[in-house]
Amino acid sequence: MWTNKLSERLGVKYPIIKAPMLGCESPVFVAAVSNAGGLGSIGAGRTDGKGVREAIHKIRELTDQPFCVNFFIPEKTMDGLERVSEVNAVLDSYRKELNISSRPFNPPTYNMEEQLEVILQEKVPVVSFTFGYLEPKWVEILKKNGTAVYGTATNVREAVYLEESGVDFIVAQGSEAGGHRGTFLGEFNDSLIGTMALVPQIVTAVKIPVIAAGGMMDGRGIAAAFALGASGVQMGTAFLTCKESAAHFMHKEAILNSTEEQSCLTSTFSGKPARGLRNRFKTEMESYLEVIPGYPIQETLVRDIRDAAAKQNNPDFMVLWAGQASPLSTCLTVRELMDKLVSETEGVVDRLNQSRF
Repeated sequence: MWTNKLSERLGVKYPIIKAPMLGCESPVFVAAVSNAGGLGSIGAGRTDGKGVREAIHKIRELTDQPFCVNFFIPEKTMDGLERVSEVNAVLDSYRKELNISSRPFNPPTYNMEEQLEVILQEKVPVVSFTFGYLEPKWVEILKKNGTAVYGTATNVREAVYLEESGVDFIVAQGSEAGGHRGTFLGEFNDSLIGTMALVPQIVTAVKIPVIAAGGMMDGRGIAAAFALGASGVQMGTAFLTCKESAAHFMHKEAILNSTEEQSCLTSTFSGKPARGLRNRFKTEMESYLEVIPGYPIQETLVRDIRDAAAKQNNPDFMVLWAGQASPLSTCLTVRELMDKLVSETEGVVDRLNQSRF
């Protein structure tokens, strides 16, 4: 049941992908997933070419199995530069509480092409992207270099667009998924479609394999994704609390002790809608949504507050990204979690095959 076009193209035993999770990554974490039969992914984010190359080399020291590098599609415009001073004045109250000084704002820089050149030189086996679409010329170059390519869709229109651009696979990101929304066509509010509704619609609309993401934490979720027509799954929150995860221990504790009612969408931390657990910063900054600049300006402004909160073990001001099914999280090693996911999925399928409806 595990062998299909997706697993064969990825070169993995199980079509189970650890979602890229910037800020929670390490080569050890990524390699552990690949060594256990899944596909480990590392979020490169705004890392420069040198940093991407170093991460690739470290992962290869730990595994000879396929892995994935994920990068962001740059924003076409930076919304809200004129509001930087106004928002910084609000954020200064939190800096004072955390005993850190205000700092000058430096517009963020990001060179996606530098990352792609490194990926090509290193012949990375799998590449994924989010926050937009990769130009077809780059998709073609990567594929000719032997790299499998996939992007994120939050609605059917985006999935069709990605297929036409030449990608090998598509991640169908349901509204339950933790972290940032990948919407790039239309408003994100119009694309908050649940995984159960989104996956079969995308499967029907495209001819390439679909990877389900959002709300899957165990074998029940994986089996359901297969039933909906997905060829594999991408799981973030389920892996985030693993022992090898580089997530802050307070982040892990918050997830392990969470309830489904704590899940919320917010743009207060980065200027881009993302799902996580409600905390003080999110709640209080909601009052300033009209003046909060877009991504990546807000993310740059808030970064010192997030970093200080992490150093001080203060979850009130930390980013606590998590999906809606976070209460199902466990604290296991990656190998233990992978074995559990495989066993549970096979058990669910066996029970369904034996059931009479």
